[in-house]
Amino acid sequence: MLSSVPSSPSPLRPFAERVLVVMMLGGLALLAWQLSELLLVVFGAVVVGVLLHGLASTLRKRLPVPEWAALGLVIVLFVLILSSIVLLFGAEVAAQIDAFRTTLPAAWNKFHAWLQSGPLGPQIESIPDQLRDGASTLATHAGAIVLSAGGGITDAVLMIVGGVYLAAQPKLYRRGLLRLLPRDRRDVADEALAASGQVLRAWLGGQFLAMLVIGSLTGLGLWLLGVPVALGIGLLTALLDFIPIVGPIVAAVPAVLLGFTVSPQVALGALLVFVVLQQLEGHVLQPLIQARAVDLPPALLLFSLFGIGVLFGPMGVVLAAPLTVVLYVLVKHLYVHHALDDADGAVPAE
Repeated sequence: MLSSVPSSPSPLRPFAERVLVVMMLGGLALLAWQLSELLLVVFGAVVVGVLLHGLASTLRKRLPVPEWAALGLVIVLFVLILSSIVLLFGAEVAAQIDAFRTTLPAAWNKFHAWLQSGPLGPQIESIPDQLRDGASTLATHAGAIVLSAGGGITDAVLMIVGGVYLAAQPKLYRRGLLRLLPRDRRDVADEALAASGQVLRAWLGGQFLAMLVIGSLTGLGLWLLGVPVALGIGLLTALLDFIPIVGPIVAAVPAVLLGFTVSPQVALGALLVFVVLQQLEGHVLQPLIQARAVDLPPALLLFSLFGIGVLFGPMGVVLAAPLTVVLYVLVKHLYVHHALDDADGAVPAE
């Protein structure tokens, strides 16, 4: 009777398994790339959900109400506040926006005339032709721009609705995500998710406070200088301040141009307002935010804004800062603290 001899594993089997793993990872990366816009919308919904849930939790500490009731009150308060702002300031803001639209061309003409009167005048003669060429190209792609704006509104609505659902049942979605991981990894992942959520909530609270302060002071400073459309520029600055570093620079451009409709001195004053307020934000407000949330290196934030913006477009730029905050916390918690066993990598959940 012949004894059965166990066959030795093929030497190609480990190689084939590695190739299969690499192909699966490549397929997942390709799928993530194809669904990048959807993933950004999902992350935007997470940001909205974290904000709503954090406000509801704060409300529950002061009022003995169930979780669903606290969330409902927060949403109702948001709607009432936005409605009140629209009723009280909507007409003024609309008038300011219309004035901004009609005043900006004159502001550019005065700025261009001022530049031409200086030593660089001959070199600037070609700028209007370049601007006309750019305007022609912009008009050619106007349809695509309108469609892109419509898509952005749709994405924003999806983020808000998705954020409400996430805030209503955060434990359900968190448990579902953890079940995708091996059992021995779930506790560590749960700690990392809790830390990143709490840090993101603290960062959002500090950032919205900074937006309110910087926007209000910008509008007040420009109004005192006599810059046209000061309220509109202040509102624009508050909104763009959600994008660190880049947002305030973008907001300063129309403010300086509108200052030229009054005088070059007023334009210089408008520029100084932005410089002083950015110093205030960088040396006072941002350290307070970082003390409550996470200390992000400015260079890391700048390159994240650039990289994510190049990869994912305008929506990526808007969500780059909160996404960087979450990834920074996850890397420190999962990799530095647990994988490298470095206690300094732990991110305390405040």
